Amino acid sequence: MTYLDYQATAPLAPEAFEAMLPWLRDQHANPHSAHREGRAARAAVEVAREQVAALLPAGGRVAFTGGATEALNWAIKGVGGPVVTLATEHAAVLDTVAAVGDATTLPVGRDGLIDLDAARTAIRLGVKLVAAMLVNNEIGVIQPVAELAALAHAAGALFLCDAVQGYGRVPIPEACDLIALSAHKIYGPKGIGALWIRDGVDLAPLLHGGDQEGGRSGTLSPALCAGFGVAADLMASQRDAGAAHVERLWRVAIELLPDWTINGSTDHRYHGNLNVRRDGLDVARLMSDLRDIAFSAGSACASGSGRPSHALRAIGLSDAEAKSSIRIGFGRYTTEAELADALTRIDAAARAQRIAA
Repeated sequence: MTYLDYQATAPLAPEAFEAMLPWLRDQHANPHSAHREGRAARAAVEVAREQVAALLPAGGRVAFTGGATEALNWAIKGVGGPVVTLATEHAAVLDTVAAVGDATTLPVGRDGLIDLDAARTAIRLGVKLVAAMLVNNEIGVIQPVAELAALAHAAGALFLCDAVQGYGRVPIPEACDLIALSAHKIYGPKGIGALWIRDGVDLAPLLHGGDQEGGRSGTLSPALCAGFGVAADLMASQRDAGAAHVERLWRVAIELLPDWTINGSTDHRYHGNLNVRRDGLDVARLMSDLRDIAFSAGSACASGSGRPSHALRAIGLSDAEAKSSIRIGFGRYTTEAELADALTRIDAAARAQRIAA
């Protein structure tokens, strides 16, 4: 199997697995217990917290959550509306601001980027929160987060950055007030994320109980925290090498798919995400023909719905164009040879569809 769905989830780093193993096999204490074993578990959690925080702005704290969806819900519901966000945001943001009920959703251009003039008009006095994704999970577009944060602050609002796809890959602007993260997108375990909260920002709790994380209740898993921490540490230590590897893979991909159209900006984009389309492509048939290649027809969170991607519709694609698009994601463990072979086969299968038609 050739795995090319890194935006849905990244493979678990062996180092993260090894860090988790003792806490799954040998050490079972609750990190919130006062006895010696509990304190040892707590120490492991705090080491992980420092590792995750090392890639984030100074002047805030990392609160562990059950994932990025919880982190985003906590941030949005904890601040409340009015909220301003973007049409290409993840469902965890769009559905949550809809639940809050007082939201403005701004359109994006054909390139997937927000119009800052439109944002300036919408982000007015009275708005409490502006929420924007750093790197889009479907089309890889990098939004002008620093500029949006400045507009938020000028209006007296807080700024929430969904950094799930960008953490460790794209610099996170210092101006953010709240930052949502997910471990499994950076080669860590599933089931844990984090919300970074700037000092002085007070959020209403989302989960009530023991208040273990200062506004977030629930027993933490030392194993998941340790895996997240080591994954974050690897993202920091391997950042330059990882970026260079992704650029090499991007060049391979672009050379092998010259007749495909890239969805979204090519200039403002994370190059580990290649979302492309081909007119008339039957994506379901393509995936059936190439079952040993894992790629995506859109966000994993919306797969199986039968509806076109909301992000692709937001950049102006028709239903037919959106449904003829695929997302190819690659990263640390992808080799140039396997990517080249997979893309050659994808391209050949797509061409065969047109010949057969």
